[in-house]
Amino acid sequence: MNQPDRYSNVLFGQDVQKCEIKKDTRLQNAATFTFLSEDHTMGNLIRMKLHEDPKVVFAGYRIPHPLEPKMVVRVQTTNDYPADMAITTALSTLGNEFHAFSNEFDQQRENFWKRN
Repeated sequence: MNQPDRYSNVLFGQDVQKCEIKKDTRLQNAATFTFLSEDHTMGNLIRMKLHEDPKVVFAGYRIPHPLEPKMVVRVQTTNDYPADMAITTALSTLGNEFHAFSNEFDQQRENFWKRN
């Protein structure tokens, strides 16, 4: 069967990097970030969070091939703001939002079980 092993996409060894950064040599403050084992879900979330930043000129993502477990995000920022700082800020903000969502969900679930 052509289906890849599903656990090989989520379990990484200590020597494997989750993200690879490649600075663009043609454009100032532009870079490409390749994330292993990610898909459209995270790609769209990261892209939308980057678009909320006024210092981000361009943000887009693509999945090179459907059977290849990687996602590529391209970011271009203004002259005074490096692309790696923009994506770090976006990922940090998303992490905080996920944490807040998880806490709210747990609280609402507890409230539900107390009522029923």
